[in-house]
Amino acid sequence: MNLAQTTMLLWVWGSLQAFEIVEKENIFQRTPCPAFLMFDNAAYLADMSFELPCHCKPEEVSAVVWYYQKHLGSSHTKVLTDFDGRVLTEATHVRVGSDLLVRFSIRMFSLLVFRAQPEDSGLYFCGSRKGDYFYAYDVDIQSTEGMVASFKDLGEEPFADEYHGSLRVFTTFWEWTPCDRCGVRGEQWRIGLCYLQSPDLSPRYRKTLPDVVSCGSQAVPKKLQAKVRDHTPELLVQSCMVPCKNTTTWRGVMAIFNYVSKVGRRPWVPQVPIQFHQQKLGHGLIISCPGARPEHAVAWDKDHQYLYRTQYLKGVNRSMRVFVDYGNHLHIRFTQLQDRGIYYCWRQGVRVAGFRLGVTSRGRYKVSFSDPELRSAVELTMIGYLLITAIFVIIHLCRCCCYLFRCYPTFSP
Repeated sequence: MNLAQTTMLLWVWGSLQAFEIVEKENIFQRTPCPAFLMFDNAAYLADMSFELPCHCKPEEVSAVVWYYQKHLGSSHTKVLTDFDGRVLTEATHVRVGSDLLVRFSIRMFSLLVFRAQPEDSGLYFCGSRKGDYFYAYDVDIQSTEGMVASFKDLGEEPFADEYHGSLRVFTTFWEWTPCDRCGVRGEQWRIGLCYLQSPDLSPRYRKTLPDVVSCGSQAVPKKLQAKVRDHTPELLVQSCMVPCKNTTTWRGVMAIFNYVSKVGRRPWVPQVPIQFHQQKLGHGLIISCPGARPEHAVAWDKDHQYLYRTQYLKGVNRSMRVFVDYGNHLHIRFTQLQDRGIYYCWRQGVRVAGFRLGVTSRGRYKVSFSDPELRSAVELTMIGYLLITAIFVIIHLCRCCCYLFRCYPTFSP
């Protein structure tokens, strides 16, 4: 390629880049901001990450500022930016329970919130550093506490719609997830969030369907909030079976290992990356699947045992020691020696990681009240002590009453 051809290629590439930039700017030119600020309703499940795009802004504004209010007109407003729109946070660096100010990121004028919590519900405004608002959202983060699971294989059905006069409370389900395993029987599920339909909603909140918003929306009047409080999110689970993708490459690798290790025993080669962890006997453990989110299809196996949600989902049995929560985390309470083994994690139908768990009784454990199991043990001990004390006092009061009535049967002269 000579100099003239190279120059021509660079000129064409630069022209295409400039055309792309002009097209992105024209998006905001073609989308005028509303004269009266409206709120788009959006609902998510706790621990999910979501994105709020700023659909409009004046052409002269080069960087947007995102604001957060718990309630409309609140005197306390959080500013979710450095006033230059350059805040970037990686989802892998976000911890559960951290404050909203360290769980958000701004990219291409859009606001990203990682591992959202019910406390993050409220109003989000896209505006300028001068305090002008261009676009707004009404975000409802619904808690997984009290979430109800229905298993289609067992003949269970979701909740029926509730009617309270002109108010209708119902569940809106998302699409089915992919099958969480391949080559064997797996499971798939769909998340259902609480929604309601009523003619008494505030007109300032934009609805996807007429008079329909999520149950935690601020468009719902206070007189209706008490009627929808008991309608929790739902999870619908069913069995599935899909074949695995082509594994020719892996079979070729295994053939090489078989050839190399003709002499002696063939070494054990894991099919996925294995992480080793040593856990103290009697203490709890929570395992997360790498790269998985609550909306992903995630499955867990222990060695050759499949931990199906039909048996191991949180809440199926109150006495469960090993269970999977609604955020796809594997919980092991009060670790025992039989918990040793390799726990495999599936994500979107592909086995992606393994955790070799060892259990030891050696070493001292530093007691800390930040340990949830220690707090639970202390609470149970105190409740038992108070219950025994109450029974003791009641018995003695009854004995005193019997003694008084036996010695003094009547009080008349």
